[in-house]
Amino acid sequence: MTFQKIKYMAELSKKKFFSEGALLIVTVFWGGTFSVIKGSLPDISSMLFIAFRFSIALIILLPFVLPEIKNSSKQSIKSGAILGAIMFLGFATQTIGLKFTSATKSAFFTGTAVIMIPFLQLLIEKKWPGKGTLTGSVLVLIGILFLASGGDSIFSFIEDLGGNFNIGDFFTLLCAVSFAFYVIYLDIFSRKIDFIILLFMQILMCALLGYLTSFLFDGLSLESIKVEFTPTLLIGLAYTAIIATLITTALQTKYQKGVTPAQAGIIYSFEPIFAAIAAFFLLNEKLTNFGLIGCLLIFLGLVISESFDTIKERLIERKSQS
Repeated sequence: MTFQKIKYMAELSKKKFFSEGALLIVTVFWGGTFSVIKGSLPDISSMLFIAFRFSIALIILLPFVLPEIKNSSKQSIKSGAILGAIMFLGFATQTIGLKFTSATKSAFFTGTAVIMIPFLQLLIEKKWPGKGTLTGSVLVLIGILFLASGGDSIFSFIEDLGGNFNIGDFFTLLCAVSFAFYVIYLDIFSRKIDFIILLFMQILMCALLGYLTSFLFDGLSLESIKVEFTPTLLIGLAYTAIIATLITTALQTKYQKGVTPAQAGIIYSFEPIFAAIAAFFLLNEKLTNFGLIGCLLIFLGLVISESFDTIKERLIERKSQS
């Protein structure tokens, strides 16, 4: 192996390491949103919360983006708008779903995105993920099943998933599909288009669609517009707007292209683990033995996804050199 090849592989490994670290930070911040939003929603209607959350992020971002917008192409604006619409669809369907289904079922159905991403990647990008990634995705999904089942029997939880499928579960599945499509198209667009334009357009679209949906739901008597600016709500908006929207979307848009969409989906699946940790400290919720097993399986899925294909490539390389 030449020095240039060793240097190139080292640079790729370093880039992947930083990308994975950035996406893991994203999931840590996402994990804290459940407890924060749960405390905020009694003071504001759900769609209006989304609108305010992204509006605050937009106002903070706007001064840094104005010079770039003038020189942006129609294609970059269009791509960012598409990503923003998909992102908002995921937020909206998950929020609607939670009104009609349990948090445990919501966590599981949202987590099914991890198994959808490899097949959508094959369908859209014509890329078949490695065996390690597929194995890791299956283990992560099983881990999410254990984590979502809490202290109940796994079999009774599975029976509940199939036997009591309701409109909330349907909307949450739409959320998972939206999230899976978002991960794929972010991979495609972020390789071609300047990340600051993608970031701005995503946040802008979510804010606009949040207001539109809020007034639409109010007009259809699905959800009345309400807001009371309590300290809890202000803290919730500040956290979700700055940390869980602006920072996470920036990191995700900039660094996800450093890993495959399937591997990104596995990393994002750590969100329920961090959500459980946040709930333990903020809401005094206990993590059961089932939950601990689920956490271990999710972690094992990530390790297998990371190591299997790398080890295989090195074995093939050594064999070719011998």
